[in-house]
Amino acid sequence: MLHLIKTFSAFYKVKAYRYITISAGFTILSGTIIYHYVEGWRWIDSFYFSVITLTTVGYGDMSPQTDFGKIFTAFYVIIGIGILLGFINAYYEFRRQKLMQLRDERFKKRKERNRNKQHSHKEDI
Repeated sequence: MLHLIKTFSAFYKVKAYRYITISAGFTILSGTIIYHYVEGWRWIDSFYFSVITLTTVGYGDMSPQTDFGKIFTAFYVIIGIGILLGFINAYYEFRRQKLMQLRDERFKKRKERNRNKQHSHKEDI
């Protein structure tokens, strides 16, 4: 869990990723607020529905009952899915790059260690 928090913190510090992070957070927050007040749902239910809707999971256990809630959901899905998927894709690419850098660093260290061992072994002979 700590690794995930550190990775997200590093992700957020990159200016190009900060805007998509804020956009994704704002999108979920706005959906949560709208559903809470328009549909009268508890905060946790509103947040849950916002996330489930934008990730296209859609369990079907909840749905808007008001006309405004239904219209809002139609636009929320059209706009929000793109924003959320953009965030998920950016975060995935960031993590992949970090893991590749880590792998390359470990490979270089291992290679250097082996080179030093071989050099040390030649001096012993």
